Amino acid sequence: MSWWSQIPYHISPYLFQINGVGIRYYSLMYVLAFVTVYLLIKYRLRTEHFNLTMNHMDDFIIWAAIGVLLGGRLGYVLFYDFGYYRSHLLNIFSPFDFYHGFTFTGISGMSYHGGLLGVAAAVYFFCRKNRINLWEFSDLLCPAAPLGYTFGRLGNFFNSELFGKVTTLPWGMYFPTDPAHSLRHPSQLYEAFFEGIVLFVILWMLRRKKRFIHLMFSLYLIGYGSIRFIIEFFRKPDDHLNYVFYIFTMGQVLCFLMILTGLFLMMKIKGKPDTVNTER
Repeated sequence: MSWWSQIPYHISPYLFQINGVGIRYYSLMYVLAFVTVYLLIKYRLRTEHFNLTMNHMDDFIIWAAIGVLLGGRLGYVLFYDFGYYRSHLLNIFSPFDFYHGFTFTGISGMSYHGGLLGVAAAVYFFCRKNRINLWEFSDLLCPAAPLGYTFGRLGNFFNSELFGKVTTLPWGMYFPTDPAHSLRHPSQLYEAFFEGIVLFVILWMLRRKKRFIHLMFSLYLIGYGSIRFIIEFFRKPDDHLNYVFYIFTMGQVLCFLMILTGLFLMMKIKGKPDTVNTER
C-alpha cells in the first residue's frame, strides 16, 4: 500500500483532546471558512463599487453564522435522518445523549443544502430590514462563498467521513472509519477542489462582467448544483438512506432542485432589462 493511500490513518480529527472532550479540526475549518469569506468580501468592498459598506457586512456576519449553523443542522435532521430525530428531539441541538445514559456525543451532522437555505433566509430578511437591494447583496457574497467550502470539505476529510465509493484508481485512500477497509475515492478532496477552488475561480472571474450583474446567485446555484451532482456519483451514499430516487442520492435530488432554481431565477432576472443593465 502506498503512503498516499494511508494518509487518513495519520491524521487525527482532533486539534486537541482532554479527557475524551476536544476540539475537532472540523470546527476549526468552519472558523477558517467564515474568516476567509469575510476577508474576500472586505477586499471587494474596498476595491469595487457597491452601495454597501463594511458596517453592513459586520452586522450581517452574525446573521450568516446563525443561518448556516441553524439551517445546516435542521437540514441534516430533515433531509438525512428525520426518522431518528423524530424520536430523539433532544439530540438535535444537545451535545449530550440523554437516551442512553448521560454521555457526551457532540453534535454531528450538518447539511450543506440546509445551511444554504439558512443563509438565503438570513440574506432575504437582512436585506428587507436594512432596505438593501437583494440581488446586489447576493452579487457581493456569492463569488466569495465557494472558497469557504474548501475548508468545510477538508474538515470532512480530517474526520474520515463522507468518503467515496470503492475504487481501484491509484489515488484511492483507506479511511479508518470504513468498516470494510476498502480503497475508496477521496471524494471530500474532489469536493474541496471542484466545489471550492474551481467554482470560486469561475465566479471570481465573472464577478465584474456587466452581463452577470444581479445573476451571481443564479450562477452560484447552477455551478455548485452541477458540480456536486456529478461528484455524488463517486461518493458513498449515506448508509441509512442509500439511493432515494433510482440511482440518485438525496444530495443529487437537492442539487437538481438547486439547478432548476438557479435557471428559474436567471430567466426571471434577465427578463427585467432595467435590472441587468444597472451599472456598478
